[in-house]
Amino acid sequence: MSRLLLLCALMGFWVGCRETPADHLQRARDAVFEKRPDEALVEYRKAFDLLRRDESAPALVLRARALKGAGDVYWLEQRKVKEAVSVYKELVQQCPESPEALEARIILAELLRMHYRDLRGAIDQLAAALQRNPPQGAELQYQVAKLYFELGDYAQCELEARKLGERFATSAFVDDAVFLQAQAVHMMEGRRQEASRIYADLRSRFPDSELAPHALVEMGKIRAEAGENEKAIELWVEALKTHPDPNLVQDYISRARRRITETTPEAVGQKAVAFDHGKAPARPPRNSVEAVGGSADEAARDHGD
Repeated sequence: MSRLLLLCALMGFWVGCRETPADHLQRARDAVFEKRPDEALVEYRKAFDLLRRDESAPALVLRARALKGAGDVYWLEQRKVKEAVSVYKELVQQCPESPEALEARIILAELLRMHYRDLRGAIDQLAAALQRNPPQGAELQYQVAKLYFELGDYAQCELEARKLGERFATSAFVDDAVFLQAQAVHMMEGRRQEASRIYADLRSRFPDSELAPHALVEMGKIRAEAGENEKAIELWVEALKTHPDPNLVQDYISRARRRITETTPEAVGQKAVAFDHGKAPARPPRNSVEAVGGSADEAARDHGD
């Protein structure tokens, strides 16, 4: 009986020794599917250990898959950010040319931004990913530009946003990049009018873009900042036709009209009465308040009548 048990143990050991990295990878994937993340991590580690000293091309492919799988389990299944970041970094270091490394860099960029506020680290990862000319290059370029905006480096943001339009001229992200470029330019001293021109260019080139009414609103803000409230109101009234938040736009209009009223001398209204020779007052032309749905009384109040 003891000889039989010994034989079985030896056979089991021999079978275990014959297990390949691919076997462990398959077990790991099965464990992930069956919601057993801890077991999946054990299998990914076993696969990686068997491949650690093998530098052949097939081994590198499997090693990248093992590391990517482990990183995904830590992040997607267990939400262990620190461990996921560590494994993804190991992947991009050991297998930098693999498809898995490209995916890992994109995930790393998001984790570094979201959980560590390491914006420059995120930019570095995306820049490395862009060097591989990935299919989602336009989106990654846009993310780089946004990160520079978050950093407050508006000059670099403008440069990166413009680069998107040059490298990915047919991308769906071009209008987003133009809008972001205008925002960055607006943030820089003395370039307000240039920003307005970029917003106008967006409306001209992409009239059906969902950003077109937002561009009108921003153009109105620039006019209001310059004290040109009537011009600002004209732009905001135009934006009301397609803007997704008309109440917000109407609020801008109301505030602009209050500014106009507060800066209009009271004598202007009194002088109009002084020259009235008893004629019935003609109804004044519709102003912007009435044009956006306000009543005549509201319009009169906004004029200070």
